Amino acid sequence: MSASTRVFVARLTGLSVFDPLGDQVGRVRDVVVMFAVNRPEPRAIGLVVEVPGRRRVFVPMTRVTSIDAGAVITTGLVNMRRFEQRVNEVLVAAELFDRAVRVTAPEAVEAGFADALVEDLAIEQGPRRDWLGTRVFVRQAPTGISPASKAMSRLTRRRSGKTMLVDIRDVVGLHEQAGAQSAERLLETYDDLKVADLAEVIHDLNPKRRAEVAAALDDERLADVLEELPEDDQVEIIAGLDTERAADVLEAMEPDDAADLLADLPPEQAEQLLQLMEPDEAAPLRRLLSYDENTAGGMMTTEPVVLGPEATIAEALATVRREELAPALASMVYVCRPPLEAPTGRYLGLVHFQRLLREPPHGAIGSIIDKEIEPLAAGASLETVTRTLATYNLVSLPVVDDDGRLIGAVTVDDVLDHILPEDWREERHELEVRP
Repeated sequence: MSASTRVFVARLTGLSVFDPLGDQVGRVRDVVVMFAVNRPEPRAIGLVVEVPGRRRVFVPMTRVTSIDAGAVITTGLVNMRRFEQRVNEVLVAAELFDRAVRVTAPEAVEAGFADALVEDLAIEQGPRRDWLGTRVFVRQAPTGISPASKAMSRLTRRRSGKTMLVDIRDVVGLHEQAGAQSAERLLETYDDLKVADLAEVIHDLNPKRRAEVAAALDDERLADVLEELPEDDQVEIIAGLDTERAADVLEAMEPDDAADLLADLPPEQAEQLLQLMEPDEAAPLRRLLSYDENTAGGMMTTEPVVLGPEATIAEALATVRREELAPALASMVYVCRPPLEAPTGRYLGLVHFQRLLREPPHGAIGSIIDKEIEPLAAGASLETVTRTLATYNLVSLPVVDDDGRLIGAVTVDDVLDHILPEDWREERHELEVRP
């Protein structure tokens, strides 16, 4: 690469990363820079690269041998340890884009660019082969609207503001938290991630930034993310929310996950949140909290698929086809007498999803009930639940109370959460890929 190589970060993100043999390592997600007190230009120290498995790793700029319009070429070892941002490191796309700054260059001030928003950052490789941020692509801040307004979309800015490329030494506030990037813009950067992968990104943020992102997510999305986060992060985020919103988020979570989270809170705080919830939403959580966490009652979800014996096979198939239903829960239809919400009337048996596919759609599910599999008692131990699932090759099991009423179902993912190490979500991979 020549000494005058200039690369814009927005164009760099998304590029494929290859090793010297031409094998793809992953794709660029972000650029890591560091600011120094005595130097206006931040130094780019590495790339955040997403490798197979949606894991983000760090690739030092010293390992980058070539950058062009279509790819990044690296050399040497690529450490597959999951990227962890350090205190003095800044992510350009995730933190600097959309930041409110002031431009001091006379020509920019005359053109109305005194107040601007960061749209992109150019990095250049110098004679010493180090990469420095040298230019900032800014957009004129809309008149009468705060540059950091959360309501301002990227599309709106493109329509309303003029742009200019300025020297980074003429930009004030690039590394100041007062003009911090909106949480919405960070989420926009990761809008293609699955929930579990977004949770990993949020886990890596500092507590202040994590709280900002949580505030920017809607209740449903935040509930999904909380279910994938370690317990400490869950408690921290819920504790930082307004109590009424925290109650709404708990209502949007799966009952078993919400109950586990409430169990980790101080009893008085958990009770306050339960009282703020709708009574019909709080009742299942109170039931779950009454059981030991390592029993079938403590692990189960209170929202399995339940139908009466007169329901047709077509109705059952339509019910398990619902997009929001977890695959494990969709594998079984539990047949009960009314009422059909846990705790139900008398439990009659279950129907396997595969059996539904083999029967005529007009038939009643009451005629194909499997009564061979015994339901679990609420007090059944974790070992009993695990052995029963393994013995019958099932992914879901019914749980009944002493009166034979269905009160929930235990799924294989509930069991895995209890038998894996407590810190399994934070596991760090130490593998290395050699070119």
